Amino acid sequence: MQVTVDVKGEGTHELDLPDPTYADLLRELDLSPHEVSVLVDGRPVPEDQPVASAEVTVLRLIKGG
Repeated sequence: MQVTVDVKGEGTHELDLPDPTYADLLRELDLSPHEVSVLVDGRPVPEDQPVASAEVTVLRLIKGG
């Protein structure tokens, strides 16, 4: 499946993986699911779900202290 992943503030990536989950997309981009949120149509999706959209947005979570 071809998926366009927009990592906000870092660019867009075109990935082609067979039957990926959202976690597979993150792994391909060397991103931790603990550091980002995956959004489809502006709504968060669980990373263990199969990818159901050709366009995905990834937002890095901000930590502070």
